[in-house]
Amino acid sequence: MNANPILLQMKFARVIALFADQAKLSYNQALDFFYHSELYPLLHEGISDMHCRSDLYLAEDLMIEFRRQNGQAVSDEPYP
Repeated sequence: MNANPILLQMKFARVIALFADQAKLSYNQALDFFYHSELYPLLHEGISDMHCRSDLYLAEDLMIEFRRQNGQAVSDEPYP
């Protein structure tokens, strides 16, 4: 299922803002990371209806990917 492109762009903006706050990154850094992440194509292409997940869930998914790429420990806890 494909999401409405405008609604999807609004979701991207919310997820990026949450991720930037969690990772303590500027919005530009968070935006760059998001568009190069493993999550972006899943959301953009509507794979597994990932766009239906909550903004917080998706931001946390980005945070896990960010930590892995930066060699940080990834906790089993969903929200540290």
